[in-house]
Amino acid sequence: MLISSYNQKALGDVMIIYLAPDAEEQSVVTKGDFTRIFDPKTDTTLGYNVAHVSTILGAIDQNGQVFLSEEQVAKLNEAMAAAGFEPELKADLSPKFIVGYVESAEPHPDSNHLLVTKTRVQDGKTLQIVSGSPNMQADIKVVVAEVGAMMPDGLIIWPGKLRGVESDGMISSGRELKIPGAPDRPGALILPDDYEVGTPFDFDKAQTLFS
Repeated sequence: MLISSYNQKALGDVMIIYLAPDAEEQSVVTKGDFTRIFDPKTDTTLGYNVAHVSTILGAIDQNGQVFLSEEQVAKLNEAMAAAGFEPELKADLSPKFIVGYVESAEPHPDSNHLLVTKTRVQDGKTLQIVSGSPNMQADIKVVVAEVGAMMPDGLIIWPGKLRGVESDGMISSGRELKIPGAPDRPGALILPDDYEVGTPFDFDKAQTLFS
């Protein structure tokens, strides 16, 4: 998994790369333009901060999440090795926002407002996702932010548990997806029938959902 973001106005010419969820304890080591953040108990890399990243990748003319190509990841690995780190970045080109279909929605065993869904996503895969949306039910099309997605507000979706039940992904609301005109209240975005289950969610098409 590789999630990267860039905000020159706030941070300067620095790319933030996330590889794993935060750990209780974190250590850092810097070599050249690369700062490695890792779990000292397991030596697991959590991510990197890459300073002067435009000297490696060229000018980056966007803020927020940056989707790195295999060529760009190769350039970062080459620069990382030159700085003295073991190159460990792997490109992740799979879409993370998917049109899903809620096959079932059952009561959570330890909550009176959460539901445990079985939701079909890309390649026919079914995910267990715990949802607190008041309009959650079976037989609806929804937007699934899969593990590895970065939400428009910067939240990263990691595997987790809600009240002790595993949840792999998030069923999103129009408000969370920043769809223009979406209601400012909780509730899953229920998609029209012309959205195809298992395909990447089309943010451009969705701009008129509430118009």
